[in-house]
Amino acid sequence: MLRPETTLTPELKTLLSLAMFPDPQRTAQTLATYANDPTRLVYAWSVGGQMVSAAGVSVQVSGNAAEVLHIGTAPQFRGQGYGRALLHGIRAHLGLTTLSAETDDQAVAFYRRSGFEIAPLPSVWSTPRFRCTLSGV
Repeated sequence: MLRPETTLTPELKTLLSLAMFPDPQRTAQTLATYANDPTRLVYAWSVGGQMVSAAGVSVQVSGNAAEVLHIGTAPQFRGQGYGRALLHGIRAHLGLTTLSAETDDQAVAFYRRSGFEIAPLPSVWSTPRFRCTLSGV
């Protein structure tokens, strides 16, 4: 079940931090932006009252597009479709025409399985980068 979240609880922080660079100071700074930036929204997917997946998105000013900034699913719930359901739920809830994400080669298969179109991006990093786009309403 999709839930918009307005408070970053420890449980939400833990799930979101699964998709962040493993530096505690950098993670804390990134999480703080969700509390301070009105264009950044957080959603959770719960099953039986337990939060299993969370995503942070940045909504465009026009309101019809958003970018997935972070998505994390608790390890014991991975591979069961909760992350995919969360992303599709966010798109429907916000009435988005486009939901996109930039990711690396470790997560691109997840986005592909979730129905996103994948395009390679130029990268200054040592790992390939991809633009993942889910279009339509």
